[in-house]
Amino acid sequence: MSKISGKNTKPELKLRSALHKKGFRYRLHSKNLPGKPDLCFPKYKTVIFINGCYWHRHDCKKGRSMPSSNIEFWQKKFETNVERDIKNISELERQGWNVIIAWECELKNIQRVVDTITERLKHARIYIK
Repeated sequence: MSKISGKNTKPELKLRSALHKKGFRYRLHSKNLPGKPDLCFPKYKTVIFINGCYWHRHDCKKGRSMPSSNIEFWQKKFETNVERDIKNISELERQGWNVIIAWECELKNIQRVVDTITERLKHARIYIK
């Protein structure tokens, strides 16, 4: 598991590139925010987590799969991941941030994901004087 990177994954790079081409600028892995969101848009008071379906237990085929050995360990590991995600999202929302979750499987249709994020950002725009 130590070889599994939490930053600069292929899905993350794919979405970052697509959003950058659309003109969006963001900060990466903001350490001062709960959960260190993958992308942070301070101008829009919005963060994006790009979650792997398997590790964060998305409701897709990949997210429902379970290793066949050491089942107790993996169940606990996955439960802890989901609980941490819920806690971080709640804390971010309590601080006034808009939270977007982009799932790995959804990035197969990158244009639809980018369009959805663009709409959400357009409606979340915060004007700072």
